[in-house]
Amino acid sequence: MTDHSATTSVEVTVDPATAFRVFTEEIDLWWVRGPINFMDSARLLELRIEPGVGGRFLEVYGTDDVLESGRITEWEPGTAFAYRNPAEDVETRVRFDPIDGGTRVTVVQALLKDGADTAFVWPNVLHWLPAWIARRDSAPRTPRELDRLAIALYYEDPAAAARWLHTVFGLDSWDKIPAEGQQPSWIELHVGSAAILLCKRTESAAPAADHAVWVYVDDLDAHFAQAQSNGAKILSEIQQYGYRSYDAEDLEGHRWTFLQARPTQQ
Repeated sequence: MTDHSATTSVEVTVDPATAFRVFTEEIDLWWVRGPINFMDSARLLELRIEPGVGGRFLEVYGTDDVLESGRITEWEPGTAFAYRNPAEDVETRVRFDPIDGGTRVTVVQALLKDGADTAFVWPNVLHWLPAWIARRDSAPRTPRELDRLAIALYYEDPAAAARWLHTVFGLDSWDKIPAEGQQPSWIELHVGSAAILLCKRTESAAPAADHAVWVYVDDLDAHFAQAQSNGAKILSEIQQYGYRSYDAEDLEGHRWTFLQARPTQQ
C-alpha cells in the first residue's frame, strides 16, 4: 500500500498529563472558530472529544444533532490517544512526549486504504494549542467568537502582505503569520474579535474589488432572497464550503460576502 500520511508536532510548556487534558477537554477553547475550520460552521455550538475508547470526536449542532468525525480507538491519558474516521479511511494518533520544560505533542494522520484521498487537517491547526496554553491562565473559559463584520483585502502576495502588516502595523492573528516561502490559501488577521482576510488578487477583478466586506446574518436564505428581489448583482448563489455564503456586488461594484451566522455569534 502507498504510504500516505502527515506528521506535525508542537512543543508546549506544561507536563504531558496537563497537555493531554487541555488537548482533549479544552479543544473547544483552543480551536479557532474561523469560518472554514469546521465541516458546518454555520450550525456549530461546540467541538467535543468524548473520553475513553469508543468516545467520539464531534461537531455539536444541537442536543441530538451532531457530526462524528472520528471514533476513539486508543485512550492513554498523559501518553496518547487515537481515533479513526471510517468515512474517509483515516486514522489519527496524538502522542504526548515529555521534553525539557514541557511536552512535545505529535499528531500523525494516515490513510488506511490505498487509493483513498483526504485533506489532512492537523498540520494547519495544531499550532493553535500552544497559543492557548500560553494564555489559558488569564483567558475566559469561553470560546472566542468572531464579530459579525469582517473585511477582505486583495493582494498580489497575501503572505508577504501578512508579514508586512504584522511587522509594520503590529497586526496579529489567532492563527499564525505565514513564514517566508509559505503561501497558505487562507490568511486571517485579527483586531480584537474582528477579522481581516487577506486574499489573492485576480486579474479579472473589477477596479472596485480591491477589498470586500463580510457580514454574518441570522437567516442567509431570507437575506439572499431580499438582495436578489431588490436588484443586487449576484456573483455567486448560496454555497457550502464548511460555511454557507453568497457573494454580491453593490451599485458601484464593491463586493459583499454574506454568511450564515453561528448560533453562538452575538
